[in-house]
Amino acid sequence: MDFDGAVLLLVDYQQAFDNAPWPRRWNRDVDKNGLALLARWRETGRPLIHVRHDSVEPGSTLRPGEPGHAMRPGFEPLSGEPLVTKSVNASFIGTDLDLRLRRLGAQKVVTCGISTDMCVSTTVRTGANMGWEMVLVEDACDCFDLPDGKGGTLPAEDVHRAHVATLGFEFCTVVTTQGVLSSI
Repeated sequence: MDFDGAVLLLVDYQQAFDNAPWPRRWNRDVDKNGLALLARWRETGRPLIHVRHDSVEPGSTLRPGEPGHAMRPGFEPLSGEPLVTKSVNASFIGTDLDLRLRRLGAQKVVTCGISTDMCVSTTVRTGANMGWEMVLVEDACDCFDLPDGKGGTLPAEDVHRAHVATLGFEFCTVVTTQGVLSSI
């Protein structure tokens, strides 16, 4: 895949997801893979945008001022790197993300982050519906075990796999970190 004109969109790499009340996550390589993408984008001078969830919900671990609101180590924006803040799942809703991408002359939006089935999926779906060519780096995403509504639990690995399949079928191109790094 050609990544010329691609903007890296790093969605919600925040510390809150490591602690309660968030359930078990599965991808032990999410930080390693996300940081490898971020490093390559920075090395090659490609445009990137950080996204941070600024919850407005009382008691949320993602609320500004809470320790979990902070970016994960290594994912903090450097001076001059843009940060989009959102209070809903989709990075495009209530933000200037679309305008920023247009001003950058983006051809593709390479997306990764936490969580696959929530903010990443909603961002990819919304972006595709807005006409963006979306790319999902599936192994630089992570998600959680979820209640199945019947007293059981859906393992995070299955939640991830189902969402990646759905997104790839209709909304984006699915790639791996190594696939991206070897193409740049």
